[in-house]
Amino acid sequence: MELKKNLSRRHFLKYLGASAASLAATFSGLSSLSQTANASTNVNTYEQLPETFNPTLHTAADADQLLLANGFTYNVLAAYGDTINKQGDTLGFNSSYTSFFPFPESNSEALLWVNHESAKYPWMIDRSKLVSSEQQKQMLYEQGGSFIHIKKDAFGAWKLVSDSTVARRISGLTPIELTGPVRGTTAVNGATLVQGTFANRGGGKTLWNTQLTCENRYEFTSRDAGLALSHYGWMVEIDPFDHKNTPVKHTALGRFHHGSAAMTLSADNRIVVYMGEDSPDGFVYKFVSADHWTKNDGKLNAKLLSEGTLYAADFIQGRWIELSITNVRNQLNRLTYQVPEGLYKSKETLLQQFQSQSDVLASASEAATIIGATPCDRPAELTVHSTNKTVFIACTQNDSRGNLHGQIFKLKENSGGLTFQFETFITGGRQSGFSSPGSMTIDNSGNLWVASDIAADRLNSGAWSEFKNNGLYLIHPTGSAQRTKQYASAPTEAALCGLSFTENQATVFLAVNHPGAVGAGTNKPTSQWQHRASEKEPRSAVVVITGSVL
Repeated sequence: MELKKNLSRRHFLKYLGASAASLAATFSGLSSLSQTANASTNVNTYEQLPETFNPTLHTAADADQLLLANGFTYNVLAAYGDTINKQGDTLGFNSSYTSFFPFPESNSEALLWVNHESAKYPWMIDRSKLVSSEQQKQMLYEQGGSFIHIKKDAFGAWKLVSDSTVARRISGLTPIELTGPVRGTTAVNGATLVQGTFANRGGGKTLWNTQLTCENRYEFTSRDAGLALSHYGWMVEIDPFDHKNTPVKHTALGRFHHGSAAMTLSADNRIVVYMGEDSPDGFVYKFVSADHWTKNDGKLNAKLLSEGTLYAADFIQGRWIELSITNVRNQLNRLTYQVPEGLYKSKETLLQQFQSQSDVLASASEAATIIGATPCDRPAELTVHSTNKTVFIACTQNDSRGNLHGQIFKLKENSGGLTFQFETFITGGRQSGFSSPGSMTIDNSGNLWVASDIAADRLNSGAWSEFKNNGLYLIHPTGSAQRTKQYASAPTEAALCGLSFTENQATVFLAVNHPGAVGAGTNKPTSQWQHRASEKEPRSAVVVITGSVL
């Protein structure tokens, strides 16, 4: 057997996970949320994960390498600073997410979207100093995202097209249009067009094949660049194949620390976007479009993200609470209402702040706090099962509440979409073999992939010492901690993010984010993964993974 040949879809899924039918049997309805799948169901019909197969690295690893399970190899497609097109644009800093867009009618050429989450330079460490205009431009350019052009070579391996005419950067310097209720209002200082997108963490594809990218921790960059805070923290949509189409920020989806987005359809064909807020006390949100999706409308469906209803989850009551100006002001006007200490504002100040619906959307997290949504332990990532619409929510962790290792919830909507049921799917910790779930993906056959996101300065220490470096895991469809499998281990202080697949799932793309994060921007680098030959600084990168069945 050739060890370097690509896996077929059938072999790849057999090797890495259980079938979609197995997952559906476990999660097919509300009553099944707490049931265990029948182990004998379809055992002769569908390929199952062999119980003897264990793609671990034998022990948790702390090496300054990207380590994969036996039989799998990786190649670097592009690393920070590599040229990506004929114009000389370069891949941005701290790659944190990927998304695969094949060329029409092609299985050998594609665009790969890559988020760039942050930038870190020596001059950013001393925040008492003013940032020069050239430094501002560099900081803004390094963030945002890249569409890189990849193509199979004569041996069938994916390679970067470094002189591409279709690859491009979307950065903190790119003009971006505002859409929806907040466009042109006082909440954004009357703006209809803003400068750039940055602090891009996660994202999601739309049903019309465009990219949603999430603006996350935007405050430092906004202030260092002298840009209005209210212009950032939105959901951005970009068309991969249309260079003339200006990217847009959809204000109807709310402004907060966006961690991820997952789009699906409601029972009556409205667009639903689930979103997680990547904060220690963040909320889970749901946007429902006012109008209905029509398949034949193609990319014209993007207008559906400009008008609709935004909700925040109340997990205590199992309901969605509408983020409306009426609900916010009614709560603030109640004589018995006490403003939560975490808002650090009086009732009078908040009543002055929230005058219109645009104010609510522009301060969605504060509004969610006021109306009684449930704060979660950093619900950074979520994904939706395509068949049964179960929503998986990864809550990374929250030290302040003693939740050191996080957990993954699953949520199932009740009829009508205003109430739901949920339960814990799996908890992080020693019993499950991983800590701090971050990036999360469900493949086309229903297998759940989870990457850990232990903070760089906590890896290999204290409560997190036994987990070593961050890793990538396959979670059994039942959520059984004993059947969790480790597939990869990250380089020193890095996180693995944004797993995506080719359409036949024979190839995996993965972002390796912030290797050597603790030493970044100093003269004492703590990692040298993907450093250039003449340098010592580590570089984040995007890799392509292939393998063979041994």
